[in-house]
Amino acid sequence: MDIHLTFDRPEGGPQSGPVSVGWFLTSDKGAVLYDAPERVVSRQTSKTHSKSASRCPAVIQLESRYFMVKCPFDIHLGFGRDDKGKAHLVNRAGAASPIRANKLGEIVTLVNEAEWRYPDRPTIQMVLPYCFIADELVYVTQLSPFLHYRREALPGTIFGGRFPLNIWPRPLMWAFEWHEPERDIVLKRGEPLFYCQFEAEGPDRSVQVVEAERTPELSAYMEKIGGVVNYVNQTFGLFKAAEAMRPKKLLTPKERG
Repeated sequence: MDIHLTFDRPEGGPQSGPVSVGWFLTSDKGAVLYDAPERVVSRQTSKTHSKSASRCPAVIQLESRYFMVKCPFDIHLGFGRDDKGKAHLVNRAGAASPIRANKLGEIVTLVNEAEWRYPDRPTIQMVLPYCFIADELVYVTQLSPFLHYRREALPGTIFGGRFPLNIWPRPLMWAFEWHEPERDIVLKRGEPLFYCQFEAEGPDRSVQVVEAERTPELSAYMEKIGGVVNYVNQTFGLFKAAEAMRPKKLLTPKERG
């Protein structure tokens, strides 16, 4: 089914300057744990030579289009099965874990085995409060932090995704497909967890990401579209209905005192 969104263009057309994308947390609970998304840039690299890769316009253009979300927790997980064969997660850090055992299950969950894409690849999800909004048509793509090097590669791949955030602002979770469940998943606070790429009308438009207010209008709109994945299979088919009830303005940059 083809879906054609007719969201209003900004005054001046698609080339009228940077597109503004707002980020916010869906809850203030533990907000101090969650760093602001950062633009991906090569730091502490040599720029003394005119042909250095760090001065290459193509490299700069590539990096400027990705924003990094950092991992807010230290997590060390293993995979296991009980004596009845039921899959479960194992907190390898045990008593040394900075996250209390009764809280870890609120952060990371093992997806029901019937919903795994492959019977030998468990899927886990990390619940996060990060959300993005814009007042014009902008697509967000969530993908792995491929520009950052890990000495020990993760034993699987993350689930990416792409959707119009102006119509469908929803929290981004970290979903992971565990290709080698015999190997542990080790995540460190402050390390790159995933990237976001933003696409607006006009391939040359730059992106400006600002912290947004969680206004009553924004909260009310999210309430109207929240949780529908539990009731329908093709949520993209609801975009037209969501657009019809969406207020014209939802992005309000947060004022700094």
